[in-house]
Amino acid sequence: MDLLGGTVPEEAQIHRLFFALLPDEVARQRFARAAEALRRDQPIRARWVVPDRYHTTLHFLGDFPLWRQDVVDAAKAAGDKVGPRRFEWTLDYLAGFRGRQPPCVLRGSETPPEMQALWRDLRQALILAGAGNHVGVGSFTPHVTLGYSHGTVPDIAQIEPILWRVEGYALIHSIVGERDYRVLGEWGTTGHS
Repeated sequence: MDLLGGTVPEEAQIHRLFFALLPDEVARQRFARAAEALRRDQPIRARWVVPDRYHTTLHFLGDFPLWRQDVVDAAKAAGDKVGPRRFEWTLDYLAGFRGRQPPCVLRGSETPPEMQALWRDLRQALILAGAGNHVGVGSFTPHVTLGYSHGTVPDIAQIEPILWRVEGYALIHSIVGERDYRVLGEWGTTGHS
């Protein structure tokens, strides 16, 4: 209750929707070891991502104050049109992006052509399914975020290459500020249920 006897509204939930590559347990553990090496080798204070949340975003569809079944339906239709994709991706260096809380990320020197094709085909399918206004413009910079630093961008560092056998992708729902993801649809085997 507030001071006047009324009820205090609950804090609004923000629903986040995105397509992502989700690592299997082997890749997730390799990413966690890379994060540990980054914490050990570089003087970075950061908010570290828990290994269960490691992913590569293919398409961010938006943050919504209300559940958007229309966007979910369009995204599922796009995933059905594109179908499963499998490829290998080698991540071989640590880097950072600029920003208020610069992400510390794993990247690959090369983007597999199959990954670029998946991004392009999924983008086109989203547009055709009526979700074009929820698809960002620009290019695709594949990465796995390990943490968000407190102002310091990590030095670029080569690492022991991590081979990720990508077996599919998923449509993910999360509530901003909450720990868990909910898989709304999968195309291929992503290592999650």
